[in-house]
Amino acid sequence: MRVDFTLQERSALYGLLADHPTDIILKTDRRGFVLAASPALEGLGLTLPAMLIGPHVGDLVHPDYCDLIEQEHRAVIAGQGSGTWLELPAVHTGHKEHWFETQLRPMTDQHGRIYGTLVVMRCIAMRKSLEEQLFAAEFTDRLTRLTNRIAFVAMLDHLVSHPHRAALALFDIDHFMTLNMRFGHRAGDDLLRAFAGLLRAMTRSEDIISRVDGERFGVIMPGLKPEAAAAICRPIVETLAEAGGAAFGGNFAVSTSVGIAGIARSTDGTVKRAELALFMAKAKGRSRIETSPEMIRRNSAAPLSQFDLAEVD
Repeated sequence: MRVDFTLQERSALYGLLADHPTDIILKTDRRGFVLAASPALEGLGLTLPAMLIGPHVGDLVHPDYCDLIEQEHRAVIAGQGSGTWLELPAVHTGHKEHWFETQLRPMTDQHGRIYGTLVVMRCIAMRKSLEEQLFAAEFTDRLTRLTNRIAFVAMLDHLVSHPHRAALALFDIDHFMTLNMRFGHRAGDDLLRAFAGLLRAMTRSEDIISRVDGERFGVIMPGLKPEAAAAICRPIVETLAEAGGAAFGGNFAVSTSVGIAGIARSTDGTVKRAELALFMAKAKGRSRIETSPEMIRRNSAAPLSQFDLAEVD
C-alpha cells in the first residue's frame, strides 16, 4: 500500500519544491523502497499510484550506478551518510539517460530514530550537456573534427601507463607549405579535411586518429606491431599518391610520408621514435613509410614541444 508524505513532511518539502519545482522528491523506507514521491517522478516514466510496490532507489538510476546509490542509502540508514550530492544518470523507460544531482537525507521520528530517507533528485541535464560540449571543444580539432593534440597526448599517456601492444603512425602531408603558398590556405584546409576522411575510411574502427599539428596526423593502432601497422598504412599512402594530384588538375603531386613506432615505456620516447622514422621517410624521397628501430638512446628523449625532427616540407 502506498504511503503519502505526512503533514510535517509536506511542510518541510514545500520549500524545496517552491525553489526547484522540477526536483524529484522521494520518501523511502529503511530498505530503500519508495513510499511516496512528488509528481516529477513521472518524468522518469513512473507513476507511483499505479504500482503495487514502489521501486527501489537502485531502480531509478543507471545499472552502472546502482551500487553507489544503494551504498549511500545504507550509510544514511546507519546514520553515517555523507550528505554530499551524487551525480547519477537516471534511466528513462525509453532508455534515455537524464543526469541528476542526488542527495539522500535521514528521516527521523520523534525519538530520533531513522525510519527512512528523503531523496532529492535535481536535474542537471543542461549542465551535463554543456560540459560535454566544452569537453568536445577542448579535445576536438575544429577543421577536421578529429581529436586534437591534447587528446592525442592523453591517449598515448594512457597506453604507456597501461602497457599493451600498440603502434603509433605519424602521417605528414608532403610539401604542404608549398601547396599553401601556391594554391592558398583554403585549398590546404580542403586537403586536410579530405585526408582526415581518407584516414577514417582506411583505418580500423579501433584505431584512434588525431590531427597532431598543422599537416601532421597521428594514428594510434592498438594490438599491432609496427610491421602490421605499416601494412595498414601502405594503402593510404598509395591511394593519396594516385588520387591526390587530380584535385589540383595534375599540377601538384599530393603525397604523405609516414613514420611508425611501437608504443614504448614513455610518451616522449614513443613520439621521438615515430618522429625519427618520419624524418627518414622524408629524407628518402617522401611518399613512403619508415618504421623506427625498437630502441634509441635514452638521452635523446625530449619534451613533446621539442619534437621538430620532421619539419621538412
